[in-house]
Amino acid sequence: MAGTIMLNIIILAAGFLILIYGATLLVDGSASMAKKFNIPGIVIGLTIVAFGTSSPELVVNAAASFKGSSGIVLGNVLGSNIFNVLLILGISAIICPLTVKSNTTWMEVPLSFISSLLVLILASDIFIDGKSINNITRTEGIVLLFFFIIFLAYNFNLMKKGSSDEEITIKDYTKLRSSIMIGAGIIMLGTGGSLIINSAVEVALMLGISERVIGLTIVSTGTSLPELATSVAAAAKKNVDIAVGNIVGSNIFNVFLILGVSAVINPVDIAAGAELDMLINIGASLLLFIFIFTGKGRKIDRFEGILFITLYLSYLAAVLIIS
Repeated sequence: MAGTIMLNIIILAAGFLILIYGATLLVDGSASMAKKFNIPGIVIGLTIVAFGTSSPELVVNAAASFKGSSGIVLGNVLGSNIFNVLLILGISAIICPLTVKSNTTWMEVPLSFISSLLVLILASDIFIDGKSINNITRTEGIVLLFFFIIFLAYNFNLMKKGSSDEEITIKDYTKLRSSIMIGAGIIMLGTGGSLIINSAVEVALMLGISERVIGLTIVSTGTSLPELATSVAAAAKKNVDIAVGNIVGSNIFNVFLILGVSAVINPVDIAAGAELDMLINIGASLLLFIFIFTGKGRKIDRFEGILFITLYLSYLAAVLIIS
């Protein structure tokens, strides 16, 4: 029993490594190929790079949705968003206080809050419509995708005006090497995603814990590693708006794109206890907005970063104890 669990954990870890490396290959190869065809950097940044960095969550959720593992689907989205705000921004703020730009403050952070609120509304069928179960239907998934298109248009307009300080680094490879990288990246994403879902479900069954908890903890942490590395590196270089922008943008992507696609593939049933996760997700987004206006200037300081981390560890402990 213990040996089988350990084997599945090793497979899970291998799946994350394959998944994240595959995403890196896909982004670098696709960006280089796009550059060869003279596609503007703004378009590459908004499409290839943005979608590529979200591909780990997208692939894992698509695999979970096809398998009918709704607990992992919703758990990964909510867990990633909570992890992003409370832990990643918390760590980043401790490294360097995070000053937040005007458009991030008044557009992206509120939109992230609205997206978290929307998940709760869509998942409250019993309370709102008097249905027998709570779920996010395919129709609601399509609605989320329409919101994503609007967010994409907003980003395109923002980048076109030159309002983004983030520089897109595009590596220069030959067309042959770029093609090989794209193909290998796609294969590795599929392989890694499949390994993660299969092993995560097995671990959940063997330990007698729910797929929701596995999604909220192990799966969401693994798929959020690229955001953790990006934001911490940005904070260390004092590119603080990139640190905040990456996290808020990732959270919006997670709800509108990834949860939307997952629901279109297969309606997402709401697991028992998920209401707590949705409320914590809303609270984290609201707290982020409030913290921007406390203290001097629009920034998240070190004390608030420590508070974020404390809240995340408390939430994690509560989830594990209750389950």
